[in-house]
Amino acid sequence: MRNAFCNVLIEMARQDERIWLLTGDLGYSVLEPFAKEFPSRFVNAGVAEQNMTGVATGLSLSGKIVFTYSIANFPTIRCLEQIRNDVCYHKANVKIVAVGGGLCYGTAGFSHHATEDLAIMRALPGMVVAAPSDALEAAQITRLAVRTPGPFYMILGKNNEAVVHASPPELYLGQPVCLNQNSGEIVLVSTGTLVSEVLQAAAVLKSSGIDARVLSMPFVKPIDYKRLLQFLDGCRLVLVAEEHTAFGGLGSAIAEILAKASLNIKFARINLPEFINFIGSQKELRQKLGLDAHSIAGRAMSLLTKN
Repeated sequence: MRNAFCNVLIEMARQDERIWLLTGDLGYSVLEPFAKEFPSRFVNAGVAEQNMTGVATGLSLSGKIVFTYSIANFPTIRCLEQIRNDVCYHKANVKIVAVGGGLCYGTAGFSHHATEDLAIMRALPGMVVAAPSDALEAAQITRLAVRTPGPFYMILGKNNEAVVHASPPELYLGQPVCLNQNSGEIVLVSTGTLVSEVLQAAAVLKSSGIDARVLSMPFVKPIDYKRLLQFLDGCRLVLVAEEHTAFGGLGSAIAEILAKASLNIKFARINLPEFINFIGSQKELRQKLGLDAHSIAGRAMSLLTKN
């Protein structure tokens, strides 16, 4: 996903000299091609994310399209005030790219987990919040980020995630993407790299005779609620799985939409606990916390059998 982002950014920077890339002393083995081809438009701000965001805002207010890049928590939580005050309230053309969504950096502990970022960024005024499921979505969202004026946040994986699309999807700002043609009574909804686990969960359910439609939500803000409700039409159960806490993320956004629409649809979600006081690989942590394919399928079957 990181390489897909960088490759598309280079492609677009060849066509648009307004595009700049700033890093917080990260991205080695990924960002070098951009730095080599556009040395005058690449800045390593060092471990100074607040300054990086301020510089990005200044560049954007002089007519540039500026991308900032770092490990998930650092270009977001560490410089939240600068994002809110400088980027958002000035409607600056700054695109924040964070790598290591969810539990990607599981072995590094909670300081590197990105488990609240969607909620935090979703709360900021004017911010678009995107979480691509694979490299193909990441490439398309990078193009959208360049073309969409104003603040933009994108969270990427880093662990050679599975490709969930057979071909590049046609993405529109805020629209969900249906990944299979199942018309069953369950709709499984997810965002980011967890979508691949949800697709596998649908296959497990299929082997038990249960059809489950799978929706990828590349955007957590905005959400095209009319399109979403079309995909939910006729289902009995909506199950949201997210590698994020229960507060303010995708599950909260879907619950808000369902409540406003007053639909008689059973709603449930699988998410992370508030505190994660252990380490392990992303795969190990997903299994431990019930976010692997078999756990998701088991939860769906359990919910279907309950009155």
